[in-house]
Order: sequence, then structure tokens, then C-alpha cells
Amino acid sequence: MPACFGACYRVKRKGTVKDHTRQGKRGLVSLTLCLTGESAVSTAAIFLRIFRLPEKLWRAYFAGPEKMAANSSPQPQFMTNTGNRTLSNQPLIDDIEYDQIVVPDKKSWKNIFSYIGPGFLVSIAYIDPGNFQTDLQAGAQYKYGLLWIILLASLAALVIQSLAANLGVVTGKHLAEHCRKEYPKVPNFILWVIAEIAIVACDIPEVIGTAFALNMLFKIPIWCGVLITGLSTLTLLLLQQYGVRKLEFFIAFLVLTIAVCFFVELGYAKPDSSEVLHGLFVPQLKGTGATKLAISLLGAMVMPHNLFLHSALVLSRKIPRSVNGIKEACRYYLIESGLALMVAFLINVSVISVSGAVCHSPSMSPDDREKCEDLDLNKASFLLKNVLGNWSSKLFAIALLASGQSSTITGTYAGQYVMQGFLDLRLKPWIRNFLTRCLAIVPSLIVSLIGGSGGAGDLIIFASMILSFELPFALIPLLKFTSSKTKMGSHANPVAVSAATWVIGTLIMGINIYYLAEKLVTSLKDSHLGKAVKALCGILGALCLLVYLSSILYLAIRKNKEGTHLLALTGQEGLQVSESNNLPREDILCMQLPQERTTN
Repeated sequence: MPACFGACYRVKRKGTVKDHTRQGKRGLVSLTLCLTGESAVSTAAIFLRIFRLPEKLWRAYFAGPEKMAANSSPQPQFMTNTGNRTLSNQPLIDDIEYDQIVVPDKKSWKNIFSYIGPGFLVSIAYIDPGNFQTDLQAGAQYKYGLLWIILLASLAALVIQSLAANLGVVTGKHLAEHCRKEYPKVPNFILWVIAEIAIVACDIPEVIGTAFALNMLFKIPIWCGVLITGLSTLTLLLLQQYGVRKLEFFIAFLVLTIAVCFFVELGYAKPDSSEVLHGLFVPQLKGTGATKLAISLLGAMVMPHNLFLHSALVLSRKIPRSVNGIKEACRYYLIESGLALMVAFLINVSVISVSGAVCHSPSMSPDDREKCEDLDLNKASFLLKNVLGNWSSKLFAIALLASGQSSTITGTYAGQYVMQGFLDLRLKPWIRNFLTRCLAIVPSLIVSLIGGSGGAGDLIIFASMILSFELPFALIPLLKFTSSKTKMGSHANPVAVSAATWVIGTLIMGINIYYLAEKLVTSLKDSHLGKAVKALCGILGALCLLVYLSSILYLAIRKNKEGTHLLALTGQEGLQVSESNNLPREDILCMQLPQERTTN
């Protein structure tokens, strides 16, 4: 042991570990190097996993990343002539123990089975109770006229979700972590608040949908079902103890259950296929309120929290650390996302088609036709029961229950990634689920007690509109990061893809802004308030709209930080490929990646 201390002292005097002693400001790093014969970074990662040291204490003990960055040389840029990278795409260090899936390092079409999973978890958000609510109203009011919105939204979702997956695969960091590294503290905190509001807004339809399903199956009152949902999902979170793969299979089983239920209902409803195809491929917005419902459909399809979730879920795969391996992973994730979203698209089309066929049937009774005028999840059960039979109501309830429970699981994980990424704060899954569910239960319980099932249905539509308005605050950072050469290297979006995604994003934001302004003006005109009050409300509304536009403009025109999270090794830095692949994630240890050596 004294010899070891002496050796470490001599090494320090010679300056061979100068970087570690300067950055760490502790002799512990040098001692660890001597005792283990490994890099201090790898050993520190082991201690961090064993003792569960909070990351803030870790940073305080060694040196803050800001101070280290100030005293260090610039990070090496991404090099495209080699595939060896130091980031190993390790799973997030968290209270959840993930069994990372290793993708074989060989070319084979069978590799796609290793990538199947994240896309189906993400697809749950496209078939949640909020989607069913808006789908039912779209079919009841406009028959098949809004199916083209589902088609366009699904195609846009495929492009956007593939970008989110690419960001996680290429950089080894998910979207929320990139936002924390990129933006100052105040904008980062605001983005976190917006993301949390989006998650709560997404959880509200899940709470109400599950309560409706329990009412249909067991005749439990809506308000009582809302309270039961606070505990129902905690049991499903126990699946994580059996590994991420089993959780993915369970979610896929729930998706299959939803699909079978609605496909069977579609077969008995027998909608006109020619009218369905016309609604899919001929855009139209006819009738009062069509624009509002179209925006609700769009908000229910493209959800902001899904972008954070997808970019993090892909980290559960340990892919080959090479340029070709990364390209293969991006390609297979695109195929996998396409399959999952195609299933979600067919389910949404089935819901609208069933609703349109039933509510526009010439043999409907006057009472049933009255229910179609303001159709919600609860009324849909009685409608299907009267028109198609009692079994159809039970099938709808089972699909709704599966949708609500599976959506809550994915929402919980999205909330964990958002909180960890933006604030560097980690919570146990059940605590995270409890907090999010409480925030969603309070408004759901109040509305269900006061307004009944009708008020709960209106709350679902309102939550979907909130998601649509909040989408730019997740979409713009994603588009900028994936188009950045400094962050993605040679895997950055091509010009054509960047242009297409920006057109999609601009179109979505333009529709939202138009509807927001139109809704404000219409509400003021139809109100019975005095002129002074109307003027004050108009000024406040205009200021809110100005703040909304300014925030979007700030995110769009702000330049990305120089530097990249990627580092390619040429094999001459003294690290073997196998050693570099075992290095922990840079952000976990708050230590710089190895610098390129220079020879005198």
C-alpha cells in the first residue's frame, strides 16, 4: 500500500494524470487509477451504481461541469471517417433497473426483432382515450369527412417519431437531456413546466377513459372510477421488475386487444368502403366546428411528451458502436415505428368509421340520434349496445380499459425521463405516477362531479387542444437538434428531410395560432360583457398570443451551442475499441471525454 501511494505520487509529479487531478481536485482519482489499473471514469461509474450517490453530490465532490468546461480545451468534433465512439448508449442510471437488450453485431434481417418494442410503447399515445373521444365525435358529426386528418397526422407522426428515435440512437442522450445542456436555466425550466403540463393533460383522458370503462363493465360511478384509477396503474408498474422486454410484450398485447375489439366492431358496423376511402384522400372541412375538431384530432395524434419518451426508450438497446451500426439502428427503428403507427392508424380509422356508420344510419331511433349530437365515451357504449348489441358495448369497454391503463404506464415513464432530463431529478416510478395522477385526478373529479359524463367528455377535448398548442415547444428543439451537424455529425437530417419536417411543424403551429386567434375573437363577439371588459380581455388575449409567438420564435432562431456530445476515436488515442465501448455516459460522471493526444 505505501508503494502504491508512492507510485501515485510519482505519477502525479510526472503529470501523466494531470487532467484527472486538475479536474477532480481530489487525490482519490489518482489512487483509484493505481489500485484498480482501470480508468478513474469506469471505476467511478461502478461506485456510483453501488452506493447510489446523488449526482449533485458527485458533481460537488469532483468539480462542476461548468467549471471543468471553462478550464478545459474544446471538445473534439465528430469525425465521420471512423465508427468507433466513446458513448456506449448505456441505459439511464435511475431507480429503475433496465435489462439492456444487446443487438448482435452482424448484418441480418433478424436484427429487426431486437429493435421491436419502443415503437409500440410510443404508439399507445395514439390510441388513448383522448383519441377515442375525438374520433367518436369526428365520426358522429362529420361521418368520414375528417379521416384525412388521421392520415396526415399519422404520416407526420411517423416522420417526427423517427427523428426522436434517431436523436437517442446517435447521441446516447434523450431530448430532455439535450434541452438541459442547450438552453439557459430559465428557458430550460419553462420548457420543463410545459412538458409536465402536457403529461398531465395527456393523463386526464386516461383517467376519465378508465373511469368510463369501469362504469360500463361494473356499473361503478364515474367519480368513483376516477378515484380508483389512482391505484390501478401502480400494480401494472410492477411489470418493470421483470424487465423492459416483458413490459414491451405486455403493451403490445394491450395494443392487439384494442385492435381486435375495434376490428370486430368495424366488421359488424359495415361502413361504406368507398365513402371511407373518399374521406381518407379528399381533404375537406365542412360544417361549424370542423376546424376545432380537426385541431383536437391533431393534438390527440401528435403528442409532445411522446418525443421525449421515444428518444429515451431507444436507449434500452445496446447497438453496435459503428457508423453502419447506427445507420442500421435508425433504419430498423423507422420500420418498427412504421409498423406500430400503422396499427394505431387502422384503429383510429376503425373508431371513426364505426361512429360514422352508426350515427348516420337511416334506421336509428330519435333517442339514439340525439346521443350522436354530443357523443362521448360513455354515450358511445349505450349507442353501440342499442345498434350493434350488448356484446359491442363490452368490447368497447375492454378496449377503453386497455387503452387507459397502457397509456398511463407510458405516461409515467415519459414523466420520469422529462424530470430526469430537464432537472436532473429522479423519482421512483410509483412516486412519479402518484404525483402525475393526483394532478390529473383533481380536475377530472371536479368536472365529473359537477358536469357528469358530458363535462368529463368536454374536458378530454380541452386536454387534447392543450397538447396541440404545446407541441411546438418539444418539436422545435427536436428539429433543431436532429438537423445540427455538431450534435448528430454525419447522421444529421438531410436537407430534404429538414425542409419537410419544418414544413410539417410550421403547418401545425400555423393551424394552432389561427385557431387561437379565431377562438379569442369569436368568444369576445358572442359574450355579453361590457365594451371595457371586452377590450381588456382582447388586450390580455393579444398579449398571451404575442408571448406564445415570441417563445416559438426564440426556440426557432436561437443558435445551437457549439460542440457535440459525440466523439469518434481513430484508434491512436491509447484506448482500444472494447475499452472505449465500456466508458460510461459523459453526463452521468460529469467528466470530459478523453482528449486526442498530441506528440511533440
